[in-house]
Amino acid sequence: MGYRRGYYKKDGTYVQGHFVSKDHGGKRRKITNKKGCLGVFLLLLVTFFSFSCETESTCQSSNCVDFANQAEAQAVFEGDKSCYSNLDRDNDNIACENGNY
Repeated sequence: MGYRRGYYKKDGTYVQGHFVSKDHGGKRRKITNKKGCLGVFLLLLVTFFSFSCETESTCQSSNCVDFANQAEAQAVFEGDKSCYSNLDRDNDNIACENGNY
């Protein structure tokens, strides 16, 4: 941007000085539509959250009372430790060690 000094026209009228953008080879600068960018951003944001919320757990809810004994609970726990982590409350890899069956 540059400052254009004030000047007089041929008819005698005065034009006030003002800022003007510099000419880039006769090409005008393209004005971007910021509302369009915001719309695209919001669409991507909604799409991301819709996919992240669709992951439902396939784990069955099991407690120690659902098993006949500790050995049965331990076998299920060993099959998928991340799915049945609630069977091992103190994280020592022993399921249902308190005896509540």
